[in-house]
This record gives sequence, C-alpha cells and structure tokens, in this order.
Amino acid sequence: MNLSIAKEQILTGLQAVQNVVSTRTTLPILSNVLIRAEANRVEFTATDLDVTISCTVEGTVKEPGATTLPAKKLVDIARELAAADIDLEVDDKNVCSLRSGASFFKIRGLSAEDFPPMPKFKDDKKVSLPQEKVRSMLKKTAFAISTDESRYVLNGIFFSLKEHKLTMVATDGRRLALVDEEIDVPEKSQTEFIVPSKAVNELTRLIQEKGDLEIRFSENQAAFALRDDKGASVLVVTKLIEGNYPNYRQVIPGEAKERIALMREEFLHALRRAQIMTSEKQNSVRLTFAKNSLSITANTPEVGEARENLAVNYKGKDMAIAFNPGYVIEPLNALTEDEVYLELIDELSPGVLKVNGPFLYVVMPMRLS
Repeated sequence: MNLSIAKEQILTGLQAVQNVVSTRTTLPILSNVLIRAEANRVEFTATDLDVTISCTVEGTVKEPGATTLPAKKLVDIARELAAADIDLEVDDKNVCSLRSGASFFKIRGLSAEDFPPMPKFKDDKKVSLPQEKVRSMLKKTAFAISTDESRYVLNGIFFSLKEHKLTMVATDGRRLALVDEEIDVPEKSQTEFIVPSKAVNELTRLIQEKGDLEIRFSENQAAFALRDDKGASVLVVTKLIEGNYPNYRQVIPGEAKERIALMREEFLHALRRAQIMTSEKQNSVRLTFAKNSLSITANTPEVGEARENLAVNYKGKDMAIAFNPGYVIEPLNALTEDEVYLELIDELSPGVLKVNGPFLYVVMPMRLS
C-alpha cells in the first residue's frame, strides 16, 4: 500500500473513529485502526466489537492495499506533524513508513485480514431522513436513558419505524422522553429496535446539520450512514440491545386537570437557581401553583432554602407538586421552543412536559415533605 494524504484528511478520518478504539483489550488488533486504500479513497475503521465506525476521506492512492496500525500512535503523530501532507508506505510485513516534511516514522502494524469484518445489510431494510431531524430527536431523548445495568433493555434508545413515522423513546423508570417525526417507511422496512447508549453518543457526536442519514438494519445490528460537512462519508454500525422494550404508552397519563404555559428560559433558570439549595439526600424542588403565580422553592435543612415567584397564567385550584429538579432541567435544556406546557393531574400523578411539536416528557413526582 502506498498513498499520499493531507494532514487534515487523515485527522478527519481518525477523529471520527478513535472513540471506539479499545485501549485495554486482550485482542491487540482492537487497539488498531484498519486503513484501506483504493481509487483515491482512504477508509479508516475502528471497532470494540459492539460499535464499529468507518470514515472514508480523499487521498492519492499510488498502490491500493490495507493494513492496521496502532490508532492512538497514529493520531498523536498526525496531530504533531508540521507539514500539510503525509506519505504512507506499507510493506508486506505490515511495517508502515510515514514521511511528512522533515519527519519520518516507522510504525509496526498487524495484518488487515485479522480485523473483524464489517456486517452486511440487505438493501430493502432501510429508511432515509435528514440528519438534522435525527440529531434533534437524539438530543430530546438521550438524557433519559437509564444507566442501571440490571435493566439493560433501558440502556439505550428505542427506535420504532412504523405507521409512516420514526418514534424514539428513552426512559429510566422515573422519567420518559418521547419524540416522533413523520417519514416515509416502506412496508418491508417497518421494525422496532433498541440502540445502545454508546452508539447513541457516537451518533450525536458525528451527525451534522445538513444532508441525509440512512438507517439500515438486520435482526441484531443497525447501521447509520452519513456524510459530514468536510465531504467525508461516515458509517456507524452497532449491535442492538436484545429484549423487549416495556410498553411505554402505559405510563403516559390520561387527561390533565391543568395545563400551564411557561416561558422555557425563565422556568429553566429559576429551577437551576433553586437546585443550588438541594443536596444529594434531599434533591427535590417544590412547585406551588396559585392564582396567576408559580412559587419555586427548595428547602434543605442542612443547606438552606431558595424561593422564587414567577407570574403564570393559572386559574385552577391551589396545588403543590415536587420534582427532582435535574429531571425537569434536562428536557428544558434539550428543547429550543420559547414556550413549554406543564400538564398536571394532582400532586401524586406524573407531570407531563409538552411543546407545540411532536415531543412529550413524563416525570414522576417526589413526595412532598
């Protein structure tokens, strides 16, 4: 293999894939990045066997071929090089000679044949939608993913491609975030699957504001293909979480007694200020609704108290309800709308946060002390 590549291009490729490189592994090849060069395209691939990321960039390929090189060393070298262009030459023993300006490195690699193969996906199991929509949907749900490994089916986002829409759901048992978007789902592409949080994090990092994202899937894997703003094409392949996602529709409360319109920014900052006066042991903020007013209070004996009043359009009977402030702050942070709606039944029933759009968030109340 013999190729020339711009420093910017090699860094684009390596930075896209480096997060899934295993540093502590019993398989040395998983610490390496697979480099495949052909037809003036250079493809970088890394995997931890659960998530695989591949990024293809432009390069001048003089002799096509493939090898694997230590990913971290290659990133460190590429970052530190002073010259803009890099020449890579790999011999039949997978020893790479790297030249750039006055710098020269010799790096020992491993055979490309030992690198785990990329899974294949059928052409009829796919959907396509704008990257910007997927990015927004991930942002509005990912914060509610459970980190409790004993309930592993909740350690990811549930994707449902049915009835001409993509629905994403995340829950940890104490709150639930749901968002959907209308898209064209062909009959053969209707499915449901759970994408693990590691893949969700990588997608959130790699997805751009422009262009389309193609989702392909098989029984136990899904692939997300996109182009970034530098013209590189990126593919994220992930194993799916096995198991049945709980019936999330059951936890969405019925008819609300009260629907209160709140200015998102104002409500968010008031909650943040109240949160300062909570503690790990007593982590709740009380919302008290009276005629045209909302009082937000936090009272922690060992810390102190905070109180703030907001003017709101409220005509119902006086009501108080307590929430974990973090559970209300996170969705407010993820939203962009100016106005949000808090729907309440009573102080013991879950609260529901909505916007004028396809988003819904359910949060369990805390006991009023």
